[in-house]
Amino acid sequence: MVKSRSRIYPLLSEEQIRLRVRELGTQITSDYAGKDLVVIGLLNGVYPFFADLTRAIDLDLDVNFMRVASYGGGTESTGEVKIIFDVDKSIRGRHALVIEDIVDTGLTLFKVRNLLMDREPASLKIVTLLDKPSRRRVKVPVDYVGFAIEDHFVVGYGLDLEGLHRNLPYVGIYNPA
Repeated sequence: MVKSRSRIYPLLSEEQIRLRVRELGTQITSDYAGKDLVVIGLLNGVYPFFADLTRAIDLDLDVNFMRVASYGGGTESTGEVKIIFDVDKSIRGRHALVIEDIVDTGLTLFKVRNLLMDREPASLKIVTLLDKPSRRRVKVPVDYVGFAIEDHFVVGYGLDLEGLHRNLPYVGIYNPA
């Protein structure tokens, strides 16, 4: 069944996102100047934010990806985090920056962060487009936040509902009613 766009109410405009991504890129450029930086995107939802943010970082950087899953097709995290595929290069002694679309319960990033820290990077920081601190079930440090949002199920700009709405250029609140 197709989930109607008429049930999506704008939360963050394309322009708001573009400006904030540019600000994050400037800050990360400053913080990592002169360092061996590897950025790790957490697929699938991160792809537009990842592409826009990495273009906004004015440094040489190495790009890598992980695919993790914790939603299982619904609107609530299952609490079980699965690593579907892992980075394919060593991060030992390098400065790693994990790029995530949204931090909700924190379970996904907690697992990913622990896994990557065991690989002995020089540093490991996290940047997320969206943060829902009210939903946090485990404490995980988030170093760069695009926007803190209330507890809504959101879609667009890479975020989906059962695979749909990732291609929206804005972030909207999905209302199933």
